[in-house]
Amino acid sequence: MSGVKLPEGFGWQRLQRDHPRKQFSSGQSEVDDWLRTKAWQHQKKHLSVTKVLLDQVEQIAGYYTLATGQVDFGDLPDDVTKRLPRRLLPVALLAWLGVSSAYQSQGLGRLLLAQALRDCYEAGGTFPFVAVILDCLTDRARSFYKRWDFEELPGQPYRLFVSYQQLEAMMKDE
Repeated sequence: MSGVKLPEGFGWQRLQRDHPRKQFSSGQSEVDDWLRTKAWQHQKKHLSVTKVLLDQVEQIAGYYTLATGQVDFGDLPDDVTKRLPRRLLPVALLAWLGVSSAYQSQGLGRLLLAQALRDCYEAGGTFPFVAVILDCLTDRARSFYKRWDFEELPGQPYRLFVSYQQLEAMMKDE
């Protein structure tokens, strides 16, 4: 995955109360509702962090939300859990990712994912985890993430993961 180079005039910011969240529309009601009604509250409670990609006129072109979590040892494939303790294991969660309808099919989803994975990788130096996990809402989203080497968790076709070792390899390939 190549480095994150943004279009001219675009920039990252941590979600702030005064960002125009109510105007964001991705065409996915769950994705829009999260940003509009829950992302700020969860960030204030230190449950997750949302980063927004602002365009030239300070509108939200896209966003992603990261959090931490745990998965049961048995939920991960054997190649990931080899030599790990049989208990709940720490994971990074890519909880939400959305691109504004105005910017879809322009590569911003890839940029958002690349930055989210970069953030996870950097956080892994301080808060270790065994995988990045996400839940897909649609077949289209599932296809998108599978193009970036995300795999299904056994028996859970819409819950995908990339191991920390895979993430590390991606970052070294940049």
